[in-house]
Amino acid sequence: MAETAIAERPNKVKVSDAGPNLKKLSIEVPAETVSAKLKESIDMLAGQAALPGFRPGKAPRQLVEKRFGEGVRAEAKNQLVAAAYQKAIEEHKLKVVGDPTSPELDKVELKEGKALAFEIEVEVMPEFTAPAIDGIAVKKPKVDVTPQMIDEEVTKLCINEGTLESREKAEPGDYITGHAVMTGKDGTEYYNLNGAVVQSPWPDKNGKGMILGVVVDDFAKQLGSPKAGDTFTIKTKGPENHEVEGIRNNDLTITFKVDRVDRIIPAKLEDIVAMSGLQSADQVREAIGNRLRQRMMVQQQVVMRQQIAKHLIESTKLDLPARLSATQSTRLLERRRLELMYRGVEAQKIEERIAELRAATAAEATRDLKLFFIMNRIADDLNVRVEEQEINGRIAQMAQERNVRFDKLRAELIQRNQIGGIFQQIREHKTMDAILAKAQVTEMSPEEFNKAMQAQN
Repeated sequence: MAETAIAERPNKVKVSDAGPNLKKLSIEVPAETVSAKLKESIDMLAGQAALPGFRPGKAPRQLVEKRFGEGVRAEAKNQLVAAAYQKAIEEHKLKVVGDPTSPELDKVELKEGKALAFEIEVEVMPEFTAPAIDGIAVKKPKVDVTPQMIDEEVTKLCINEGTLESREKAEPGDYITGHAVMTGKDGTEYYNLNGAVVQSPWPDKNGKGMILGVVVDDFAKQLGSPKAGDTFTIKTKGPENHEVEGIRNNDLTITFKVDRVDRIIPAKLEDIVAMSGLQSADQVREAIGNRLRQRMMVQQQVVMRQQIAKHLIESTKLDLPARLSATQSTRLLERRRLELMYRGVEAQKIEERIAELRAATAAEATRDLKLFFIMNRIADDLNVRVEEQEINGRIAQMAQERNVRFDKLRAELIQRNQIGGIFQQIREHKTMDAILAKAQVTEMSPEEFNKAMQAQN
């Protein structure tokens, strides 16, 4: 069997540095193992294959190999690579972060009687001394929901439940729907999206707006006041930390053909009372107040965790790459997206914040990556575990904030491959809470807290 062959004829593995926190694995699977695996795969297929003129499993092996050989070799290669990679990781005790990459692997052919040689790069946890976590000074703001805050939430609710009114041309605050195409300076197309939506910036945005996830400082000036049927063009520089490598620092051109222009007409509070099944506007305000208190308790935890994070980052010496990889950027942006969802930030604001994060400086992005490594290390040291019911509980909480069904949000997270991000978020929060349990916490009013934070910055 191929498994026995693999065990008896060890692979040749060389591990070398490919950059900060990056290892290159040069692996060679012996020719004997390759031949044994190919024979096993062909024999298994020959025992099942049905070819014209032959009963199932009775076709000559040579004919089966001629008919299905290419697919068999591809599958055998995938299995050999996966097994060899996993074994190399275990034998060399590499703490891998994220998925491995191997741009040249597709060009590698599997041939009987020849060794299979390939290279894989993996991001690994860096080696560093974990900081002390006992007795960190933390300031805790008191939770305080004001009538003004409730009024603001009522206004948002009326807008969210409002109706669309078609407009002749776009004015500040209006939404523009159409077909958007983003290309780089060499003509490479990065996005081609029907049904794209942009908002004409409000005056307080100082002309800044977002299109296809990219913040444009003079968006209002380039946008103008388009009508249905018009096409406008936006030119901008790609953010340096975009998760798509080709977009980074590229000279981007975005063309947008306008299908329609709409304005949101806010719903009336009495209509919302009727839709909600409550008896009065006071009951709506009471429900909003309860939700705000829950959200502010989350915010309270967030600002305390931010203080812990700042202390850990400043107390840890850790070498990181000067420029994040596309994989690292994607991971960090998804962490931020899930964190904003957890904090109850509305969907549109989340996308605006993510666009701003793409445009953040390399130093800010590197800071986030540093915290990611530190928190993983402390979580390992504290043996922090996450149960499935905790993941479902977190999804239920996020679903309530977004006013969607639990099963719908859970399906969306699975489809976007974000359940792992939820696991990581809970693990990080539990680690932060374990550190907070050892901290020196001082409670104060929101005003005192804001003054203290401003004095530190």
